[in-house]
Order: sequence, then C-alpha cells, then structure tokens
Amino acid sequence: MSNTKHQRLIILGSGPAGWTAAVYAARANLKPVVIMGMEPGGQLTTTTDVDNWPGDVEGLQGPALMERMKKHAERFNTETILDQIHSVDLQKCPFVLQGETTYTCDALIIATGASAKYLGLPSEKAFMGKGVSACATCDGFFYRNQKVAVIGGGNTAVEEALYLSNIASHVTVIHRRDKFRAEKMLAEKLQKKSDHNVMIEWNHVTEEIIGNETGVTGVRVKNLLTGEDKIIDVTGVFIAIGHKPNTDIFKGQLEMENGYIVVKNGLKGGSTATSIPGVFAAGDVADPIYRQAVTSAGSGCMAALDADKYLESLT
Repeated sequence: MSNTKHQRLIILGSGPAGWTAAVYAARANLKPVVIMGMEPGGQLTTTTDVDNWPGDVEGLQGPALMERMKKHAERFNTETILDQIHSVDLQKCPFVLQGETTYTCDALIIATGASAKYLGLPSEKAFMGKGVSACATCDGFFYRNQKVAVIGGGNTAVEEALYLSNIASHVTVIHRRDKFRAEKMLAEKLQKKSDHNVMIEWNHVTEEIIGNETGVTGVRVKNLLTGEDKIIDVTGVFIAIGHKPNTDIFKGQLEMENGYIVVKNGLKGGSTATSIPGVFAAGDVADPIYRQAVTSAGSGCMAALDADKYLESLT
C-alpha cells in the first residue's frame, strides 16, 4: 500500500459544511485534507443569488461564496484534493477511503451533500439535456424569451421559478398540492409575479414530457381533482422536487434513516457523531429538515470541534 495517503482528519465534500469544517479544523492545527469530489462547491455552485447569508447585506453569488470559503480554508493551509471516493471501509481504524488514490484517516467528516431528485419518467430521461434540467441557474440562459415549466412546490422550485421569470417569457409552475411548501416570503414573491409572466398549476402532476428530435415541445399534466389531462407548450422543463443525500457509499456501515446519516444528540455523544466513533456527518447528508447553507456551515463547525475532541481522546 505504498500509494496510501494517511491523514489525521479527512473531510469529504466541498460545500458550506465541508469548507467550514476545514476552517475550524485547520485552526485547531489538525491539518485537514478536503477531498472535493467531482463537483467542487456542491449545490451552491448552481445557485446564483444568495440573499440569506448573514453579513452580506447586498447578497452574493453562490459560486463566489464557495470560492471565498475555499480560499479561507486554504489560508490556514488546508490541503485540497480533486478526487471522487467510490468506496469506504469504516469497520476498522484507520478508516480506508478509495478513490483514484487510497486514503486512510483517524477521523472522518462526511459532508458530501445531496443531489437533485428526478421524476423517473422515461420521457424525462429521454430529453435530459435536450430541454430537461434540474438546474435553472446552469441552463436558464438557453431558454431566454421562451416558455418553460418548473415542477415542484418547495424552496428549490420557487427559487428556480423566480430566477427563470427574469429570463424566460413565461414560467408555468406545476405543483401536486394546493399550496407551496416553500418559505412564505418566497411563495408570496412568486405569486406576485402571477400577474406578469408566471402561472401556477395547482393540484397537477406531470404525466409526460413531450418533444421531438430537436428537443422538448411541451409537458402533459393531469389535474388531480378532475382527472383531466392537458398539454402545456414549453421548450424547457426544470425538475425541482427535492434532493437525495449522497450517502450510498456508506450504506451498511453507518446508521441511516431514509438515506440520511443519523447523528447523535447530546453533550457527551457530540451533535455530529455518527454510529461509528471517529466518523462525523455535517450538512445535507444528515439534515432532511433545514437544508440551508447557513445550517450546513454551522454543522460543519460542530463536526470539526467534535473531531478535534475525538482525536484528542486518542492521544
């Protein structure tokens, strides 16, 4: 195992939780290594306007925030590695992580975030990248002055619709319920645009995405109250129905609930401690409720402090 790289502390993930953990761990002289994954920066790299980050009165851009966090961690000599871990062995210490290189560590902070969910329709898959997207900030530009649809009713869907309303000629929001699950302020902001270029199709589900060799031409939806179908003419469909925590490689090794890593609550157990001593979880991998950048950052701080205490206990 001459190619094995050993560290006291490894942080998996480079979103708000990962970078915050790195800052605190580095300041504790733990010399952390951040393995960034293949999508450095996480979900915030696909978010343009971040208006709820404390201290930034005028707001900022998601990618810019992630770059600032990275530079902050690197200022304290955090080592960053661009690699994707595809398997782990947490049943023995040191823990073993396998990517392009084999890594071992005495403590591990998991901050791998979450990925967008899709509807699972064959037509959705057929038109992926040809009119179907899960990221308005990535692909919205291609639908300037065109009609688009957003599917979902949570914060993600409303934020996507608001963003697209400034680019597309018309936005149709398709939601299976009769009210949004999004924050009230966001929902109210979107509903005010319904007099301009936004239409909300309450109590509707998407049955099929329609198109041809050139791409999407429409979406067929069903009214859950009447059972009636209709086709809405659009050239772009943005799926915004939630996220799945990126925890597959930890299945069977860590305690989980609905895919989320279970962390202990209590002063002695540590608020980010998992079912395996020395392994900690921060951010969306352990948070099915809040899923905000600021709460992820906060849990990243806690994970670093918990890891520091754990490593001290080994000496």
